[in-house]
Amino acid sequence: KMMQNVHLAPEADEDDLYSGYNDYNPTFDTEDLENDVAFQQAARTSYGRRPPGTARIPGTSASRPLGTGFGSKATLTSSMGRPMTGAMQDGVSRPMTAVHAAGYTKAAMRGSSFDPLGQARGPAPPLEMKNSDSSEEKIRQLEKKVNELVEESCIANSCGDLKLALEKAKEAGRKERVLVRQREQTAAPENINLDLTYSVLFNLASQYAANEMYVEALNTYQVIVKNKMFSNGGRLKVNMGNIYLKQRNYSKAIKFYRMALDQISSVHKETRIKIMQNIGVAFIKTGQYVDASSSFEHIMSISPNLKAGFNLILCYFAIGNAELMKKAFQKLIAIPLEVDYDDKYVSTNDDPHTNLLIEAIKNDSLRQIERERKSMAEEYIMTAAKLIAPVIETSFAVGYDWCVEVVKASHYVELANDLEINKATTYLRQQDFNQALETLKMFEKKDSRVKSAAATNLSFLYYLENELAQATNYADLAVNSDRYNPAALTNKGNTVFANGDYEKAAEFYKEALRNDSSCTEALYNLGVAYKKLNRIDEALDCFLKLHAILRNSAQVLHQIANIYEVMEDPSQAIGWFLQLISVVPSDPHLLSKLGRLYDNEGDKSQAFHYYYESYRYLPSNIEVIEWLGAYYIDTQFCEKAIEYFERAALILPTQVKWQLMVAGCYRRSGNYQKALEKYKVIHRKFPENVECLRFLVRLCTDMGLKEVQEYGTKLKKVEKLQELREQRIKSGRDGSARSRREGSAAGDSGSTKGERLSAKLKALPGTNEPYESSSNKEIGASYVDPLGPQAERPKTAARKRIEEDDFADEELGEDLLPE
Repeated sequence: KMMQNVHLAPEADEDDLYSGYNDYNPTFDTEDLENDVAFQQAARTSYGRRPPGTARIPGTSASRPLGTGFGSKATLTSSMGRPMTGAMQDGVSRPMTAVHAAGYTKAAMRGSSFDPLGQARGPAPPLEMKNSDSSEEKIRQLEKKVNELVEESCIANSCGDLKLALEKAKEAGRKERVLVRQREQTAAPENINLDLTYSVLFNLASQYAANEMYVEALNTYQVIVKNKMFSNGGRLKVNMGNIYLKQRNYSKAIKFYRMALDQISSVHKETRIKIMQNIGVAFIKTGQYVDASSSFEHIMSISPNLKAGFNLILCYFAIGNAELMKKAFQKLIAIPLEVDYDDKYVSTNDDPHTNLLIEAIKNDSLRQIERERKSMAEEYIMTAAKLIAPVIETSFAVGYDWCVEVVKASHYVELANDLEINKATTYLRQQDFNQALETLKMFEKKDSRVKSAAATNLSFLYYLENELAQATNYADLAVNSDRYNPAALTNKGNTVFANGDYEKAAEFYKEALRNDSSCTEALYNLGVAYKKLNRIDEALDCFLKLHAILRNSAQVLHQIANIYEVMEDPSQAIGWFLQLISVVPSDPHLLSKLGRLYDNEGDKSQAFHYYYESYRYLPSNIEVIEWLGAYYIDTQFCEKAIEYFERAALILPTQVKWQLMVAGCYRRSGNYQKALEKYKVIHRKFPENVECLRFLVRLCTDMGLKEVQEYGTKLKKVEKLQELREQRIKSGRDGSARSRREGSAAGDSGSTKGERLSAKLKALPGTNEPYESSSNKEIGASYVDPLGPQAERPKTAARKRIEEDDFADEELGEDLLPE
């Protein structure tokens, strides 16, 4: 009965170890489990968790002994007829399987629900809080803070805030030292984070150098370099060499570059080449061109590049070796550029996907890098050719021809034409216009692009020589050769502009801008054309656009300010002129214009400031001198006005009015003796000047001198002669035209020089009439002060002065009448 439920595995199917799983076994009948003592005992205790040593018969509590599988050759089978776990069958052990029942635990009780995932136990207990007071945690937090400060310092440096970057770097250094001390107290010295110390010191030294605190930077670098625990610290000697180079201590810079070069292995090829290039530059700075050429030769033999090749040419040029210059130039143009050519960006089929891809990469960042590299290579080659061409052969023309031939044999073929045009430009600098014209005319039979460039230059040359017909012909040739050449269109517009056809010129400028929106020459000329056409708003729009492109162009700023001046907006004009002053602070005409604007606005102090600045830079401007003298007279500082009027008299010695102004200033300031002497000097130079004689009569009368009768007699004679001349002029008006012309000439030749003041001096207080005698006036010694009525001085004397009568009210005695 005990073996009735035991099924032996069939011997025929030895390979099927897991057969019999689908057979129903009454052992798994759960209806009688409540009466099964063994099962209940296993459920209540951990007894059932241990591997069973016996097999029980369902429904009874009896057990039977089972032999172990160790060392037994008999095949043990389960109650379902399959081998038991660990049993040997034909020398092969059955794989081990789990001995735990799914879902059961030690605390499983009768009637508990099936819960294999343990969901009935509820949420997990909260994590145990870290102890923030522990020394290790404090060290970890401090280390994190130091890293954050280093990052903030680097970010501030990249944003251009060098001061903040240095402050953050210093704070990181202080906290890192605190961190090292705590590490030494709580842990072994080998646990110190050397990488963090290195990064903090390196960042601090970099920030010192960025703030031009070179001594502090060198000291910090020394700390790193001398510490043997930093394995790669020796490389920072390159940075120290850079600092010495900035300080112009070239010998030390070379020393540190060589020390850094010794500590860098040959594996780092690019780094070694860069250091050697720095050594070569330092040798050039010291004038040791032979040593510098050795460094650059070594670079060109290992890894040639454009900068090293160009510097090598410079060294040979300084040494004066023409043959080596030629070899170095050939090496320079042989350097591979490693950029894709424009053919890559030209679509060869009508595939829209391909065309879209080409459009996307035509102006991406990689393409821009390629353009910059190509432009830099062309600039190096052109500069080197212009440098060596005059010295490698007997003449610069032969030298240019050699450079052109070498360039034509390289992959920079398009530069050959530019060198030819540059040759013509060199002829122009040497004032050899005929050779320049001949050189440019050689391009007439070449391809359209080169022909257009040459024709544009020829047109401009003829334009400068004011040969508008030839300029127009070559401008037409340039436009016909390349209709999309903005320079040619601009030049054509210039020739039309010179002929006065501003509308047509504006059309050419517009077409040039449609072909190249960045053509600043066309945009500027378009604004000028609009000004000529009195289209002020459009002109202003052009110049404002140009100002957005050329922020510090003095011409553009002046045009904008001038337009606002034309539009009668003085505040805007002043604002733009002030911007212009920041670009050209020493332009005297601009300063005087600002002074005039402020004067018109009534701001005398600002007007005086700018007029005075203009006078400092250009002390011969009569308009400025006149304004400054009038300003000092208006402010009752006649003594200071004398300086300006004397300078005007030196500049224009044939005009009497400036000398009269000097004498008038002496008189108004109370220096009558000097005024009298000055008037006498003026009378000797200009004996027929009525104003001078009037002042002499007045001064001699006031001072009680005997010369008053002499000067009075001369005054009456001059006034009578002047009256006769005016009558003759008046009578001649009724005659023929020739008589009128002759009368005018006689009147002009006989008129007294300087008898009228300029319009500027008319505006002085009390001076509303020019200095001239009238035939309707009574002949006498009356006069009008050219400086205006003298301001009444404050009365400070102890006794009251007797006011003088006007000279015009006094009657002349018989002795003063003409004989």
